[in-house]
Amino acid sequence: MSGRFVARLVVSISSADVGQRISLRRRLPTGEYSDVLGVLESWSGDTLTVRRRDGELVEIPESTMVAAKVVPRNPPPRRRPRG
Repeated sequence: MSGRFVARLVVSISSADVGQRISLRRRLPTGEYSDVLGVLESWSGDTLTVRRRDGELVEIPESTMVAAKVVPRNPPPRRRPRG
């Protein structure tokens, strides 16, 4: 066994997933990768718009997507027990 880890990168979202929480990896012009996690607000033409938790809107050209998938919504915050 070679000891090398090979990841299979898959884009498993479509425009039908608008409104869902997604995790997306994109390739930057520098050659580095960047991850975006948030709600897919729109997918029009060749541009995706994702709203991050802090409210920031990120526009992502479809051609830069390397991997993407739908992920579960954040669970509600836990309440601290009174004591």
